[in-house]
Amino acid sequence: MQTAPANIPTNKSGQKTSKELYAAYQDILQKSADLQYASAVLGWDQEVYMPQKGFPYRGRQLATMAAIAHEMVTSERYGNVLHELSQRSDLTDVEQNNVRLSLEDYEKNKKLPQEFVEQLTQQTSASLNSWIKARSENKYSVYAAQLEKMIALKKQQADLYGYEGHPYNALLDDYEKGITVAILDPVFEMVKAQLPPFLQQIVKAQQVDSEFLHRHFPKQQQWDFSIDVLKAMGYDFDAGRQDISEHPFTTSFAPTDVRVTTRVDEDNYASLLWSSIHEGGHALYEQGLPETQYGMPLGSPASLSIHESQSRLWENCVGRSLPFWKHFYPKLQQSFPDSLRGVSVEAFYKGINKVQPSLIRTEADEVTYHFHVLIRYEIEKALLSNELDPKHLPGAWNEMYKKYLGVTPPDDKTGVLQDVHWSHGSFGYFPTYSLGSFYAAQFFEQAQQENSNLINEIQTDQYGNLLHWLRDKIHIHGRRYRSEELCNLVTGKGLDFSSFMRYISHKYAGVYELKT
Repeated sequence: MQTAPANIPTNKSGQKTSKELYAAYQDILQKSADLQYASAVLGWDQEVYMPQKGFPYRGRQLATMAAIAHEMVTSERYGNVLHELSQRSDLTDVEQNNVRLSLEDYEKNKKLPQEFVEQLTQQTSASLNSWIKARSENKYSVYAAQLEKMIALKKQQADLYGYEGHPYNALLDDYEKGITVAILDPVFEMVKAQLPPFLQQIVKAQQVDSEFLHRHFPKQQQWDFSIDVLKAMGYDFDAGRQDISEHPFTTSFAPTDVRVTTRVDEDNYASLLWSSIHEGGHALYEQGLPETQYGMPLGSPASLSIHESQSRLWENCVGRSLPFWKHFYPKLQQSFPDSLRGVSVEAFYKGINKVQPSLIRTEADEVTYHFHVLIRYEIEKALLSNELDPKHLPGAWNEMYKKYLGVTPPDDKTGVLQDVHWSHGSFGYFPTYSLGSFYAAQFFEQAQQENSNLINEIQTDQYGNLLHWLRDKIHIHGRRYRSEELCNLVTGKGLDFSSFMRYISHKYAGVYELKT
């Protein structure tokens, strides 16, 4: 498939000025972004509103647009523009960083043939369709063949990228620049070493009651309350919307159009609200990116773990805190007077922070959540190194849940079919969830150090200073810094797992009356 080459202007002498050259580069990149965001609209529709029979052609449409966008940013002409710009000394700081990051992307994207990109995009649509069908029938076998095809393509992608050490390293880099198994393994060793004894302390303590969360909570009231909370956080509904999907997600088409989805269970209040707050945190990041850098690297998020840090900070550090509920709980009781009758704000706070090994990652507490991520991390490594055959995935999944969490899924839907990520081909994504939680605790700790009144502001429904701090410290930079660089800039040091341990130790000492 061919597209018309971009016209690269020259001055009267025939020599292209840096300004003209940069304008041409920007035009190519932003037009490619236009196609990618248009594809994102189709992807959003695919998961929210599209009828079942639309999947085959939607896969074709997405594949066509992905191929055109890929070709635009892998063409020889585009590469020449980037290489020439990288040698210019009269670019601004913003221009230099955009070119530097685009050149990194170009050299990586060039490794994927256009035919492969089309094939991968079509397979994503086919895999998603089979995953949805498999969940509805509660049968892994319905999904298995398409997942095997996806895994084969991801192995091929790793080979095309090239890698040192583990093949998983090539795919990890798509979500977290510079991250490798050699860096992640020690992080998860800390998880294995420090979280189990802390979990045992909680298990031995008197358990808190969360029965009230499983009373009846009508859908519309849940929905209306979540909208109020999103507005209070600062989510701009003139630049976004909330919808229902099988798996909650956030998608952005520009800082002025960032959408979130959630899911509703009328007999489990925890299903909707914290999904909305979580996705709202992602959306606030996207809405805070500089509009002037639309389609450019400095108009894009730093990484998936930094993105996750924003959602986890709002969901857990704010949305599951006692100060947050001291303001919102009276309003919640007004919305559900029967369901919450006799439940105090302190009992509610303890109930929503109950720690208990469970089957579903998205509904897991802050302590056991990281075992869910660890399991997926170890499975992905095994699949990509051929140590695990996809045919045996349900058995391996169940064994690891028994090993790490002491629970066994009764069926595929609550087991190996619970996440949408592998149907998207998102191998290497899961570790960023834990990294994001660890960064979130560190950022929130720093925010409190810089604003001693922060907790009182949360208790009085004032989030402007916190959102401004996040925008100023994190959002505004786009992709200028890698995760560790950004963390160092914000907190004065790189990722520090002890910040997370301090956060959960302090929080759960109060919830479970633990000795610290």
